[in-house]
Amino acid sequence: MNRFEDKVVIITGAGSGLGQAAALQIAKEGARITLVDLNETGLEDTKSKILEVAPNAETLLITANVADENAVQNYVNKTVETFGKIDGFFNNAGIEGKQNLTEDFGSDEFDKVLSVNLKGVFYGMKYVLKVMKEQGSGSIVNTASVGGIRGVGNQSGYAASKHGVVGLTRNSAIEYGQFGISIKAIAPGAIMTPMVEGSLKQMDPVNWEEVGKAFVEPNPMKRFGKPEEVGYLVAFLLSYQADFINAAVVPIDGGQSYKY
Repeated sequence: MNRFEDKVVIITGAGSGLGQAAALQIAKEGARITLVDLNETGLEDTKSKILEVAPNAETLLITANVADENAVQNYVNKTVETFGKIDGFFNNAGIEGKQNLTEDFGSDEFDKVLSVNLKGVFYGMKYVLKVMKEQGSGSIVNTASVGGIRGVGNQSGYAASKHGVVGLTRNSAIEYGQFGISIKAIAPGAIMTPMVEGSLKQMDPVNWEEVGKAFVEPNPMKRFGKPEEVGYLVAFLLSYQADFINAAVVPIDGGQSYKY
């Protein structure tokens, strides 16, 4: 399939995990991609992997902190300067933050998580939407979480930020559908990414793999999701095939969010 032939896509958090998986899938289908991450080494790794599966792929690498509004405006401007337009935006960069009960959750840590996970998503939409509105077309996929549609213990900052992403997604979708722009979110559950691995290691640095097995046992599918499974979903949602999906929050969690 070449759903992204002659398309330009920005992916934040592209240096690993879900961002990298989506970049590989979309590049294989012909996209020109701006890869954004705070980790320069991760960006180079993603570019290298892209060239293995799509040797002719055009990529633009930008090291940026999505919590910095000027940096976000810069990666949007650089994309337009380089590729001339923005057809798709995977607004994905995020952090988990430290785990703690709400009463013990540090205020600085709370601010840090919201700055990346919520303000970063807001800034991305703010500047990308201006470009897409002028074009009269575009698709945005924001990364929320099952933590954005139900509670997750010991992660006040993360849960609050991801609930905020859901709200921003739905609100902006209502505003911009009239301009030919579709905006949706994904709500991943336990996907085995470096961030999830780090979360398990917070729980038990030594036996984190055993903790992981126990963590997914209640899941109806009793396993972690794979980043590439999320990559397939993101590619579909950013493609023309999902243009009429707007304001939706799509779980990809093995059924976790529906089991009580």
